[in-house]
Amino acid sequence: MIRASRVGLTHAAFALFAVVLVGRAAQVQLFQTAVWRAKARNQQLAASPLPAPRGMILDEKGAMLVESRQLVRLNVAPREVLGDSKRNPVAAHRRLTALANALVHAAVPAEWVARATDTTRAWVTIPGRYLMSDIAPAVTMHGVHSEPVLERVPPSNDGLRRLVGRADDAGDPVDGLEKALDPILRGEAGHTALLRDAKGTRFDSPTLAADDAKPGHTVVLTVNQTLQDIAEKALSDALRQTGASGGDIVMLDPNSGEVRAMASRRADPLSTSATALTEPYEPGSTLKPFVAARLLDLHRARVDEVMNTYGGVWDYNGRKIEDDHKAPSFSLADVIRFSSNIGIVQFAMRFSPREQYELLRDVGFGSPSGLPYPAEESGRLPTPQRWDKQTPASLAMGYALNVTPLQLANAYAAIANGGELLQPAIVKEIRGVDGTVLYHHERTVVRRVMTTETAQIVRGLLRGVVEGGTGDSAKLATFDVAGKTGTAKRTEHGKYVAGKYTASFVGLFPADNPQLVLLIKLDNPSSTIFGGKAAAPVSKVVLQAAIAARDASLNRTNLAAVPKRVEATVSLPDSVTSADSLVRVTESGSVPYVYRLDSPKRSSAAVAARTIPDVHGFAVRRAVYALHRAGFRVSLAVIDGSGSASGTAPAAGTLAPSGSTVRLMRAP
Repeated sequence: MIRASRVGLTHAAFALFAVVLVGRAAQVQLFQTAVWRAKARNQQLAASPLPAPRGMILDEKGAMLVESRQLVRLNVAPREVLGDSKRNPVAAHRRLTALANALVHAAVPAEWVARATDTTRAWVTIPGRYLMSDIAPAVTMHGVHSEPVLERVPPSNDGLRRLVGRADDAGDPVDGLEKALDPILRGEAGHTALLRDAKGTRFDSPTLAADDAKPGHTVVLTVNQTLQDIAEKALSDALRQTGASGGDIVMLDPNSGEVRAMASRRADPLSTSATALTEPYEPGSTLKPFVAARLLDLHRARVDEVMNTYGGVWDYNGRKIEDDHKAPSFSLADVIRFSSNIGIVQFAMRFSPREQYELLRDVGFGSPSGLPYPAEESGRLPTPQRWDKQTPASLAMGYALNVTPLQLANAYAAIANGGELLQPAIVKEIRGVDGTVLYHHERTVVRRVMTTETAQIVRGLLRGVVEGGTGDSAKLATFDVAGKTGTAKRTEHGKYVAGKYTASFVGLFPADNPQLVLLIKLDNPSSTIFGGKAAAPVSKVVLQAAIAARDASLNRTNLAAVPKRVEATVSLPDSVTSADSLVRVTESGSVPYVYRLDSPKRSSAAVAARTIPDVHGFAVRRAVYALHRAGFRVSLAVIDGSGSASGTAPAAGTLAPSGSTVRLMRAP
């Protein structure tokens, strides 16, 4: 047996070692190149993240509402601050003193200044975020490390903050439009490339390029900043003056469906949502015009049709229904004008349950509006299968259902624009980083809910509410306003609470060719519970401010073409001498104002025109009473008061000045 020599074993061991070494070198250089290159890069490079700015949010005119502001977070390595002066006490003290002064200049709390200059600590993260201009002297010092962060600057007023929502310190959305539009507003983060030496000191790389952050898209809202400020101020004043616990104001363009302002306030400090979208309520009498509109569309009622209102108190299925304005009878026009519960319930009895349900469903109640708001409520509209014997009457009076302020305002927009229910909008445009328009809102019709003719008639009825009805506190001196008041009992835990009400008013401005729908809603006002006294005056204040504002999304050309109200004295030419002469002021083909001149010089008494009611078939005495109730004098073309009426001259449905004489004919 041949024994291996000691020298041979040694040579074999070296040879094996050489093979392993070469093999390992080949493995590292040929097969693990990327792995080791990455490790080397990680040791030599220090990547600092660059947060992406969220996209800006602008108002419809381009004014800034929300933006991201770049701030800096500070980290201090006290031992690095000393550098090579560790062995020189004087130089070390000088550096620490300079650092302390720089931090004090940046308004860093004294406690954290002391920690940042404590060399027994290796690393100190100073809380808070600072403007670069404030901490620039500190950032330039050795051992002070800055980290860029972004702060979302919210809108300046409460209503917009509720609508837009919030983003947290990390830039993540919390609620509101910030959350709903996060994929659009969120950008792409980047990073900086720094070199790091053996001691860990970082410095800029002369060759490596940073990966810049990409900001999010810009969102342009339909909100008008001027109108929003007006609404916020008016709502704040209204809550203080009426003692209400909260309220909402919604303004929208009825021709495009675009929301122009949305103000909300609540006594609860924890309430941060846009309650005009999240808190449904029972609308009360503001629902009555839609009952009238559908009846007119179905030809089941006329505006001059008179309904017995039983002196303001009526028993219906064991339930006592009362009117605030008590009268023996009202025409449909006066049912709306004076908000008669008894009258509207009787008119609504002409619907089948399905027809009444479809009426309310068609105008958008019971369904979300579709705005990109995470917590929007759809309200409540029970199907006929869930109704009891009182539900039809309750629905006619605006109870037994819940709607949000936006839903109701959007329904009134259909009356304003000629009968089309539109998809409401809060986002007008989405723009890319380079300004390219990626999305632009287009007017979207959901369905037609009434004919153009009916919408025009209902606007006339709503004009009457402001002219001489429950909404006269909303009347302007120069422009006509149409609208409807509402006073509804409030519920808590499903039960009505005595003494608690919601006062509301929905207005159309101007009454002809409206440019704005304005909804005012006040919760639990203490000064007065009535919508006509609490909410309608707020509408007047808002509209006066909007008219006076330079940039309030009003078409001034169209507004200038609207005939103005004439309430000044009227001078007559000398040729006019009859005390019964009438001066008619024509507006858009109608005769809304008639002046009776008792002397040939001047008069200032404005008299509204009214529709002559249809009294055909009435007993003569009842016909005379109905004409008197409508505001007319009666001339009998009969010898006595017996028999029945065959008609009037002028004919029923004719618009005639209040106080004029109507000739009543008796049937042969």
